[in-house]
Amino acid sequence: MTEAELKKHLDAAEKSPKEIAAAVSGLSDKILRYKPSPEKWCVLEMLGHLADIEIVYGYRLRQMLADTKPVIAPLDQDAWARNLNYLDSPPSELVAFYGLGRHHNLRLLRSLKANDLSKAAFHPELQREMTVAELVERIAGHGAGHLRQIEKLKAVARHKVVAAAIKLDAARGP
Repeated sequence: MTEAELKKHLDAAEKSPKEIAAAVSGLSDKILRYKPSPEKWCVLEMLGHLADIEIVYGYRLRQMLADTKPVIAPLDQDAWARNLNYLDSPPSELVAFYGLGRHHNLRLLRSLKANDLSKAAFHPELQREMTVAELVERIAGHGAGHLRQIEKLKAVARHKVVAAAIKLDAARGP
């Protein structure tokens, strides 16, 4: 990874929390909790995931940079969403935590030397070594991927909420 590529990835990673915050600002509880199906996440669960995955990224990064022959712990993100009370968390806190965690991780990433990017940890889910450079790429694109999901989910949820309101008004009669 070149210095220019690293800067591009870090700049993209820095924008993500602000973009996510803007995307969810002012959303109603119905839209935050709307699920297109039981196995899919709602916006609130995505916010919990973003906050928690920033902890995971930070830990993995620190393992790669500081430990000798580190092994990354596997992660079941659906179990985390089910079992870590994402739906009981205020969205503003999740967004703030995501932003602060990302800020802290970026501070470390901006201090890296070129040779740090080749440091690695064994990733059991991938069955191979993952480098710091690869992790930086994942971090840079992760929030953007969820932002696209959030925008799609908001559009569907708004349509469903409006349709339900129209149906309720029609049922009430003139």
